[in-house]
Amino acid sequence: MASINRLLLRTGPCILLFFLGLFVGRYFLSVNFPDEWDSRSTRSQAAELYVGGVAGNREEQYLLSPNEEDDRLLKDLAEAKERISRLEKKVALVENRTPKRYPFVNFLNHRAKKRILVTGGAGFVGSHLVDKLMMAGHEVTVVDNFFTGSKRNVEQWIGHENFELIHQDIVTPLFVEVDEIYHLASPASPPHYMFNSVKTIKTNTIGTINMLGLAKRVGAKILIASTSEVYGDPEVHPQPETYWGHVNPIGPRACYDEGKRVAETLSYAYAKQDKVSVRVARIFNTYGPRMHVDDGRVVSNFILQALRNETLTVYGRGNQTRSFQYVSDLVEGLVSLMASNFTQPVNLGNPVEYTISEFAAIIRTIVGNNNPIKSIDATEDDPQRRKPDISRAKLHLKWTPKVPLREGLIRTIAYFRGVLEKTKLSQSVIYYPN
Repeated sequence: MASINRLLLRTGPCILLFFLGLFVGRYFLSVNFPDEWDSRSTRSQAAELYVGGVAGNREEQYLLSPNEEDDRLLKDLAEAKERISRLEKKVALVENRTPKRYPFVNFLNHRAKKRILVTGGAGFVGSHLVDKLMMAGHEVTVVDNFFTGSKRNVEQWIGHENFELIHQDIVTPLFVEVDEIYHLASPASPPHYMFNSVKTIKTNTIGTINMLGLAKRVGAKILIASTSEVYGDPEVHPQPETYWGHVNPIGPRACYDEGKRVAETLSYAYAKQDKVSVRVARIFNTYGPRMHVDDGRVVSNFILQALRNETLTVYGRGNQTRSFQYVSDLVEGLVSLMASNFTQPVNLGNPVEYTISEFAAIIRTIVGNNNPIKSIDATEDDPQRRKPDISRAKLHLKWTPKVPLREGLIRTIAYFRGVLEKTKLSQSVIYYPN
């Protein structure tokens, strides 16, 4: 009983003040705004209260016309948008003050840590390579002109003490101090490298000269990312590194094919003349998350068409063959090649071969839509067979691809599905004024 009395003594005044406040407030409203307090049921009366009662100017109360009500609502909407914008800025400010959480990075002492430059490091393959090098504990500098690359691919590292991003075209000389250079800069899909064929040639010649010159100046080891396109439309199958290729030097693909062949020639000229330590990787078809959605290559084309429930279009009869390696396998191969003492070109690809028609059917099955498959006109100089001989990689790098095609495609399709969902979401919230 004593405890109840103490409780009443403590809370009684608060309860009394609460009810007293309710009574005073109700009395004040009923005296000053009797009309608004008694009747606010219709829309016109609500508008009257909004304009007159809330404003506190009873002499200027009036009923809003429909147009005036619309203007008032538009004004309120504009004010709300302005407040939301200010709130978003405040949230962004708070987020900037909050320490960013990065993926796990291994600790390396100053002797083991390398300074590594990745050209084209914001692109599809380059960004996965950056992830690998950063998590290993190295200092990584990315240079990219963002023609096909994207900051989104490396945003998880922006602000990290071991990471630096430079927006620059490698046709312009670059002056940095590094220990290793991965030279990946170049558009790699036909629509992208054909978009500006002269620029593609410059990137693979002048840009390569700049990187080789940088490696010579600072004594860095350099890896040149070449391509299976140096074999052209091959007459030898599968293609070993000793095969010189069958390339049309004036065809639509020549800007890329011959550009990479010249890049290899330049690399070994610098190696012989200036003792630059070079590595050359001939990369075959690669797929995985962060692929450019509209790069026009067979993987992205089929996945997008299947997800959109469209007809899968096959160039030609569909009996041309390709081999597909997952991006993580390629990254492992690049790192192994850089760490090795082998200086001759090395094929990096998956030796399992599929026809284009078979590949389209596999993607259709994984996506789960019964898309029709249609043949259209073949493209000019489209290679009919493509399969790497990876004997060198097995022997000198102890490297073989590990990710099965189906597993890699499931991951890639999930990525593309997420991109499409984000695109739909962004389009749904766009405001289109009348």
